Amino acid sequence: MSRFGVTGAVLGGLAVAAGAFGAHGLREALSPASLAIWKTGAEYHLIHALALVATALTLAWRPSRSARVAAWSFLVGVLVFSGSLYLLAVTDLLWLGAITPIGGVAFIVGWGALAWAFRGTSGT
Repeated sequence: MSRFGVTGAVLGGLAVAAGAFGAHGLREALSPASLAIWKTGAEYHLIHALALVATALTLAWRPSRSARVAAWSFLVGVLVFSGSLYLLAVTDLLWLGAITPIGGVAFIVGWGALAWAFRGTSGT
């Protein structure tokens, strides 16, 4: 069992739930600007849940330190980036906007680490 695969799949389901909750449960409670913030959080949440699943498959296929760094980076990115956007949308605590880029950096690190994990794997 891959803990990153399970975590990615769970995060994917939670991302769908968050998107649905934003579209239906929060539509009347939040301003259009806050709903847009929520939607951005849900979109990045889902994309990086899938990236985490792909990284888990990469770890099963070709374990490496860089793939583990990618997995942890995607997980931290979802928690910090999407989490701060969800909180910002429902609380209007503007200081949360200063935390969001930390999650964005984690996403970038994750993608770079995943690219590094694939180096030298070409069959050509």
